[in-house]
Amino acid sequence: MLGSLGLGRTAGFVTGSVSQRVVGRAPCPVVLVRAGTSAADEHLPATDGVAPEEIPGIPYRDVVLGLDVGHPCDDLLAFAFDAAHRRRTGLRVVHVFRTPPADPAAPAVPAAERLAAVERAVVAALRPWCEKYPEVRVTETVVEGRPGAELVRATAGAGLVVVGRRIAGSRLGAHTGPVTHAVLHHVRGAVAVVPHA
Repeated sequence: MLGSLGLGRTAGFVTGSVSQRVVGRAPCPVVLVRAGTSAADEHLPATDGVAPEEIPGIPYRDVVLGLDVGHPCDDLLAFAFDAAHRRRTGLRVVHVFRTPPADPAAPAVPAAERLAAVERAVVAALRPWCEKYPEVRVTETVVEGRPGAELVRATAGAGLVVVGRRIAGSRLGAHTGPVTHAVLHHVRGAVAVVPHA
């Protein structure tokens, strides 16, 4: 777990050289916690006058998982489901897709059909994990747009955001990817970055 400086009330993390190296090279999940946050921020709002020792009894905020069904990864799914299970809270799974450029030689696929196919892929990727963790309440959101921006938007009110970092196939060495980069710089709460093949 790493701490990170924040820029104002709306900014995410300022990842300095140490944080960037750890996130980009660690062989295990890394959780970044923004400066100025406390354990209470991972819980739902409490009434005034709650003592610090009473905070663990207040329900946790949801865990949000950014899922790429083009590269589903057991390590990433296991981390997110386990985090929601341990916190006894819900898991909101978000998949953002972009429509590829039209191929004039191929028949046009209606937008509703494309969306339905992506939704089926998300459900199929989650099915074994939902069976393994039946007590975790899972909601899926599939939206078309820019993945980084849409995932950041979907994390409002989350107690923990879980994203992946691919460790295979990069010729650039340590690399977080554009979606993880956007989440690290724009999400206000804790972010877990899980390396995967």
